[in-house]
Amino acid sequence: MKRITSILILAFFLIPLSAQIDRTRAPEPGPAPVIQIGDYEKFTMDNGLQVIVVENDKVPVVSFQLTLDIDPVMEHDAKGYIGMAGSLMRSGTTNRTKPEIDEAIDFIGASLSTFSTGMFGSSLTRHTESLLDLMSDVLLNPVFPEDELERERSQAITAQATVRTDAGAMVSNMSTVLVYGEDHPYGEVTTEETLRNITREMLTDYYSTYFRPNVAYMVIVGDIRLDDAKNLMDQYFSAWQPSEVPRHTYETPAAPTGRRVAMADRTGAVQSVVSVTHPVVLKPGDPDAIRVSVMNNILGGGVFSGRLMQNLREDKGYTYGARSSISNDRLVGRFNARTEVRNSVTDSTITEILYEMERLRNEPVDQESLDLVKNFMNGSFARSLESPRTIANFALNIERYGLPADYYATYLEKLGEVSVADVQEMARKFLLPANSYIIVGGNKGEVAETLKKFSATGEVEFYDAFGRLIEEADVDIPDDMTGSMVIRNYIEAIGGEAAMKNISDITIEMSASVQGMVIEMVTQQKAPNKIRVVTSMGGNVMQEQLFDGERGMQGTMELEGEMLDQMKTQAVMNPELTYEERGYTLELDGVETIEGSPAYKVNITSPQGITVTDFFDVASGLKVRNVITQDTPMGPMTQTTDFNDYRDVQGMKFPFLMRQQAGPQAFDLEVKSIEINQGLGDEVFSVN
Repeated sequence: MKRITSILILAFFLIPLSAQIDRTRAPEPGPAPVIQIGDYEKFTMDNGLQVIVVENDKVPVVSFQLTLDIDPVMEHDAKGYIGMAGSLMRSGTTNRTKPEIDEAIDFIGASLSTFSTGMFGSSLTRHTESLLDLMSDVLLNPVFPEDELERERSQAITAQATVRTDAGAMVSNMSTVLVYGEDHPYGEVTTEETLRNITREMLTDYYSTYFRPNVAYMVIVGDIRLDDAKNLMDQYFSAWQPSEVPRHTYETPAAPTGRRVAMADRTGAVQSVVSVTHPVVLKPGDPDAIRVSVMNNILGGGVFSGRLMQNLREDKGYTYGARSSISNDRLVGRFNARTEVRNSVTDSTITEILYEMERLRNEPVDQESLDLVKNFMNGSFARSLESPRTIANFALNIERYGLPADYYATYLEKLGEVSVADVQEMARKFLLPANSYIIVGGNKGEVAETLKKFSATGEVEFYDAFGRLIEEADVDIPDDMTGSMVIRNYIEAIGGEAAMKNISDITIEMSASVQGMVIEMVTQQKAPNKIRVVTSMGGNVMQEQLFDGERGMQGTMELEGEMLDQMKTQAVMNPELTYEERGYTLELDGVETIEGSPAYKVNITSPQGITVTDFFDVASGLKVRNVITQDTPMGPMTQTTDFNDYRDVQGMKFPFLMRQQAGPQAFDLEVKSIEINQGLGDEVFSVN
């Protein structure tokens, strides 16, 4: 019932130059500057923990970052448990409760976070021992409280609700599955079902198996001396016991033999999220790494200088932003070009992305563009050296990946050597426009047909929001089936016309948890067209909407115009009974798969031209989804409501669970009670 009513400043400092300088010629590039990366010390403890120390006494702060050097682990039907194991380490130990840990951290003004492959803590130098006492307790004695697991699970499940209608999340999930495959740890997708399968034993098993010092690095950065670091590490972490840690190997995912096109339907969406992606073999420290980075920056990096941005935004006006990336990884990397565009230019956008990929492969870049990108990367690298943590990460990478000791010290020299020919070589090696996955999240009805021309097979594969392949509904629509007949079948499925007409009034109480707050809603209706909706939180009324059959109110404001018309529409009791007599058109628009089952898609258009789309399960006849797109101050917004858990109430079937999403907000509306024919008086709906 609810309606959803850096900046980068480029400063140019102009320095007067001698009149003898020829301003029509760019200065010749000088030799690459010598980079002083900074020294670090390292030592290995008796338990195998490797410690890296980067001294920096400019400010009295010290940080400790623990990193596990382990192989990715398959989670199977409990995807998400490894992440929870990491985050819940901080939720209590054998010595401290979570509130006690939080209080101790706050008391010394420190920070402490844990994750599935390590932990991080930082504090003022004078609180170093207090911080390490907490860190060692969290690392060595976590208890993974059951109540904290349930809280985290609940939050994660709530977050999953948004995925069902978030085109960006859909594309990410499809990319995960397609690029890496279901037999690779990078190809697993978290769902509500996998979250419900997580047990505390899984968390403790992961912790006891993989959190071992002999596969870990501790990087210490800040105001600390090497001797002090050795003493502190021995004092707080020598009790950490080593053990053999399993290693895992996986087949390297390969690019498709021809272009594959995949789509997830976001019914009613006015925009498409587009991704052109494929796996690449690019490991940390690869000899090609710097040259690949230059090539990618030309294609889709920088601020506005990337070719994708210049083409799709500056020239075509299709989008606000278009980027590309190439990641490196010990197992498998990935190329990805991604943007968001209007439905009408989805196929044109894909054409341009593929064109720019081919262009880099087939045409040498001009020297000026290459120099611009190299200068940008030069500056970015130089700025990164201002942070001590950068030096720490460099040291960790050198040790972890076995890189040459001067790998980063010679970065600018290697960057300066990248040539036009190098860029083209990298494009031919790492950009595979003819062997990519083209992945789209958007409006199937408006976009799908235009995507077929990009597929090597001429077909589009359809997936659900979580990357599960949808077998197209093999349903033969009867020749005499119409939108009106689907509605009549729905009426019979929920109890029949007579039972619906027998309802003179109805009261429905519902609740929803939104961002940790419990919202309660009471909807009262009286035939033929009176309605009252009260929304409250914590016993306090947040909003009241009324319509007495002629006039409408929202709070203290009387409704007029479009808002009044919307209220009139909502007030109609059992609107399905009177669609045709009120001048609505009902268009049967095929069959689509909703949550694994075929459903008739019916477009319902009012005399005012407003269209909503309802989906009705082919087998049961029940309504399973409603989609409506509205204009808002933020632009068009699509609201999707899924209807579940139908129950019988006095001979009528009602959904007791409604999953609703509008924009980034998603929540479950749970029906607490339904009362029929309680004799509601007209005074309940009075606007006076």
